Amino acid sequence: MSFSRSVHIAVSLACLLGAAVAANKPAAQAPTRSAEQAPALLPQQFGGWEMQGAPQTSTDPAAADPTNAAVLKEYRFSNLASSTYTRDDGRTLKIRAARFADASGAFGAYTFYLQPEMAKERIDDQGASLGQRVLFYRGNVLVDAQFSQKSAMSVAQLRELAGALPHPSGNTGNLPTFIEFMPHRGYVANTQKYVMGPSALAAQAPPVSADLVDFNASAEVSLARYNTSSGEATLMLISYPTPQLAAEHLRRIDAAHQMAQPQAGISSVDGAGPFHDKRTGPIIAIATGPVSDSDAKSLLGMVNWEASVTWNQQTDNAQVRDLYMLILNIVILCGILAGLAVVAGVAFGGIRILMKRWFPDKVFDRPEQMEFISLHLTETVVKGASQSGTDGGRPAPQNPS
Repeated sequence: MSFSRSVHIAVSLACLLGAAVAANKPAAQAPTRSAEQAPALLPQQFGGWEMQGAPQTSTDPAAADPTNAAVLKEYRFSNLASSTYTRDDGRTLKIRAARFADASGAFGAYTFYLQPEMAKERIDDQGASLGQRVLFYRGNVLVDAQFSQKSAMSVAQLRELAGALPHPSGNTGNLPTFIEFMPHRGYVANTQKYVMGPSALAAQAPPVSADLVDFNASAEVSLARYNTSSGEATLMLISYPTPQLAAEHLRRIDAAHQMAQPQAGISSVDGAGPFHDKRTGPIIAIATGPVSDSDAKSLLGMVNWEASVTWNQQTDNAQVRDLYMLILNIVILCGILAGLAVVAGVAFGGIRILMKRWFPDKVFDRPEQMEFISLHLTETVVKGASQSGTDGGRPAPQNPS
């Protein structure tokens, strides 16, 4: 009885331990959102450069670019910080850093300001330079740096600045996936443009107008120029949330292209050169320009969408987290109970062996000869059968001689 009470007490303690783990662990892992604050955009110093005074900040996109404020707003501009840095040798560096809601906005703004004559620079995500100006982005921050005098170490110093910039967390640091389907063969350097709204699209002279693209349907656009054997072609990819939306908008684009003269209120398609389009999954691909039909179709043939499934996507679903913690605590409790059972079994067996050695024939052992009740069922059955053969029936009469 004492051993049973001990096991019962151990199980109760294990249950209380499991409940305590379930109650305390989620609270320990809960983020302190009140402590989260947006970090400063620009550091006080980097690579030998020292900030002069306090940086100028603004949340107005017009402060960053008065001419293209609508474009920055489409890219979900967040805030701006600008400052002047100096070195001991007297050189100056003016930096303007614009933060966006996610990396897609910074990438789009980078492609918007990128010029074909710029030289590629290896600065964090992407970078390019032209003369004393260097343009690059890291995560959701776009940096425009203007040197008074550029040196051989200027790019390396900007790499140090890129490492000091704040970086987005989670999915906000991911670029749009459909841009991966832009072909690499024949691509003209620095001509890719990622567009998230009609203002940015209008600035690119696209083959399809903004109302046909329909940004209200969560459309995204990527344009680039490609060299072919017959000339330079423009490739435009329009991504939609679902293949059904893409098919519907493709019918609208084809209908507008087939119209000889645009009617009032109906958008048109650029009719310069051949116009070829196709749908692949949720993406519409359009090839235009002064090229042959075969080159345009060949360019379209390099765009093929394939579905992919991501299993490690981060989630903040509280119900999923609670279910995970419940299952984890159940597994922990089962492990504790199994461990207690093994310990109890080993302890009981060890105690029995010790008692047998220390107190033989007193605690667990029994005498070799013990009286016990026996029913003798076999003898009873045999006697009953013999009596039924003799007493229960009379012998058959014998025939008289």
